[in-house]
Amino acid sequence: MNARENSTTAGHHVVVLGAGYAGMAAAVQLAARSGRRNGPAVTLVNAQDTFTERLRLHMTATGQEVAELSIPEMLEGTGAAFVRGWVTAVDTDARTVRIDDDRVLGYDTLVYGLGSVADTAGVPGVEDHAYTVNGPEDAEALADRLARLGTGTVAVVGSGLTGVESAAEIAERHPGLDVVLVGRHEPGATMNPRAGAYLRSALDRLGVRVRSAAEVVKVLPGSVELAGGESVAADVVLWTSGTRVSPLAAAAGLAVDERGRVVTDASLRSESHPDVYAVGDAAAIRMGRGVLHGTCQSGMPSGVHAALSVLRALEGKRPKPFRFGYYHTPVSLGRNDGVVQFTRPDDSPRRICLTGRVAARYKETVTASPWPTYGRMKKMPASGVFWPRGGRSTRTRAAR
Repeated sequence: MNARENSTTAGHHVVVLGAGYAGMAAAVQLAARSGRRNGPAVTLVNAQDTFTERLRLHMTATGQEVAELSIPEMLEGTGAAFVRGWVTAVDTDARTVRIDDDRVLGYDTLVYGLGSVADTAGVPGVEDHAYTVNGPEDAEALADRLARLGTGTVAVVGSGLTGVESAAEIAERHPGLDVVLVGRHEPGATMNPRAGAYLRSALDRLGVRVRSAAEVVKVLPGSVELAGGESVAADVVLWTSGTRVSPLAAAAGLAVDERGRVVTDASLRSESHPDVYAVGDAAAIRMGRGVLHGTCQSGMPSGVHAALSVLRALEGKRPKPFRFGYYHTPVSLGRNDGVVQFTRPDDSPRRICLTGRVAARYKETVTASPWPTYGRMKKMPASGVFWPRGGRSTRTRAAR
């Protein structure tokens, strides 16, 4: 690094909020590259010191044990600091972050990656009477309730991927329970006909009853009420319909979209605050085909790209635009079954799909890949700009 670059980055403090798929990618990339270049100091802030594999939360919700992955251990040797605590406020004027209401952390550049959770505020009764799989504690609470239930009905509300995977897992692990999947759309509606039909037949084999074209307007103790007045009896309700983001970004004065996500430019920098970058579910990342929807698939590349954008800006270079295309939609249907819908970059379905055990193995490979990917990035930062795509690698345009 030349003298000009060193003077720009020396003493600069980058704070990453949130250690989800995107935040971890950003923190590891920044830390690994900064340590090798005498770059800025990096601090990662997260509510827990263990990494949550969100792709496994439906397993945790059915009492299955998953690995404990230590965030401080992953950062060990990189020079990055880890702060455990809840982010309660961001002051963009003072460039500070308040943690647990009693600690204040200053920053020069902020990477905002606080993610999203199930939207439990939009329908009456959800917050009081429904479970979620927002995180390990919520999933463990559901697992405990299901273990004590024995017999009865579980209503899974939301026919998207989280709802489908959760319904299948509950039905497989608790065959004595009646599982009903309630949603506006038919499960697998975005897949090609073969993949969608396989998914629905798998749910049928597991005994999951499907109620499509149904909108839940209220959750009551013992039932969910549908638009039109009909109700579905339920001893337990799992809510997976819709997501919401933290209100902290809007409260901080950052430009946000109608869902509260930080609006970014092409380099993932906030349009209103150039010292803030946003990644993953917390960001409204606009591509030519619309705003990216939050997934691990897009979250990790966004985290890597934000890290590279930060470093380029600090070196006086113009950050490059983020480019991303979807590749697949892997869905588990219990432990030994699944369906993988391969997609075009705009997320529309291709004719190619996998089903059955081979799809289950594919999904497990995808689910298990983020943590070792962080480990590789820690040792070889350049590996972070390559993303495996069904046996071949595709280079992101985040490379410097």
